[in-house]
Amino acid sequence: MKQRPTHRPERLAELIRQTVAAFLTGNVRDPRIGFITVTGVAVSADLSHATVSVSVMGTEEDKESSLEGLASAARFLRAQLSRELRLRTSPELHFRLDRGLEHAQRIEQVLRELKGRGEGG
Repeated sequence: MKQRPTHRPERLAELIRQTVAAFLTGNVRDPRIGFITVTGVAVSADLSHATVSVSVMGTEEDKESSLEGLASAARFLRAQLSRELRLRTSPELHFRLDRGLEHAQRIEQVLRELKGRGEGG
């Protein structure tokens, strides 16, 4: 008997994204956690791990500090997810920096500079 493909990892990823985002906009007590946007969540096929991609405003030090703060809040967040989503076992949370926005801004800046040179010549 062939198994139907399941969309559970995608559904769980979206619920995790919403829950983590709500936590970050709520009362975060860790001073290391700065202005963070959750840009995406990827959940492993066995639902045991979730990688949360975040964008952090600020310097490289701010970004590292925020990631450290998130890593220390991971156990609390995992317990909160388990309660809110009524999961038997919550996925282990891993946080990674999403540099997509930074990269896009840098490309835009280079294109503006190139355009400026073309008009000035």
